[in-house]
Amino acid sequence: MAQREWKEIRKFEEILFEEYHGIAKITINRPRYRNAFTPKTTLELSQAFALCREMQNIRVVLLTGAGDKAFCSGGDMHVKGRGGYVDDEGVPRLSVLDVQMQIRRLPKPVIAMVNGYAIGGGHVLHLVCDLTIASENAIFGQTGPKVGSFDAGFGSSYLARIVGQKKAREIWFLCRQYSAKEAEEMGMVNKVVPFDQLEDECVAWAEEMMERSPIALRMIKAGLNAELDGQAGIQQLAGDATMLYYFLDEAQEGGKAFLEKRKPDFEQYPKIP
Repeated sequence: MAQREWKEIRKFEEILFEEYHGIAKITINRPRYRNAFTPKTTLELSQAFALCREMQNIRVVLLTGAGDKAFCSGGDMHVKGRGGYVDDEGVPRLSVLDVQMQIRRLPKPVIAMVNGYAIGGGHVLHLVCDLTIASENAIFGQTGPKVGSFDAGFGSSYLARIVGQKKAREIWFLCRQYSAKEAEEMGMVNKVVPFDQLEDECVAWAEEMMERSPIALRMIKAGLNAELDGQAGIQQLAGDATMLYYFLDEAQEGGKAFLEKRKPDFEQYPKIP
């Protein structure tokens, strides 16, 4: 693995948040618990993804887990209570659902760098990322119906879009585990590499995407999400289109005319068929 210096962006308790040449790396840092998340973990993930959206120097985001045993093994059963996963104030939460939406709405590509187990809620986290690159020791699967849980949202509907209805039902109804090779064959994983090449491969993909038009990537991500996300997805796509429109002289003319208390002259702009 190439030696690269990741610089800390901000200090957190249960995640690491680092940057290298325009690439952000968010690492769930609970290897003792196979990187299972607590409400504090998901709060910190949410804060990190919010910062990734605001930081103009960040072009691509990597999401991974600490160590070589697990990407993420889902919600930490030690803090699961009635109504959700209980935070330090005793409030039950399902805040990982907010993180899923943040990943989908982030106008930058997100790569899941899967090192080991991607199970349960961790499996859904990798699914909602734009791309997944896995190490050869990666293991994928669902556990919900075995432990009194399920994800009837992206964890099932988006999974079915990727692997098909029959396979998605198999994954959820049987709760089996699948190798990285099997996950690649069913279309859940883009590429499988040896563990010691995982970060190099993810950085290489990120750097290649950073050579592409950032607005083009933003628009195609919104377009690909729009159908599955319904009206909320259409709103995201429409918002991105509005942003592009505001770059045009035609849009600027409307705003200037209002401020100058005159009628706008839209006749000067092309009517493209």
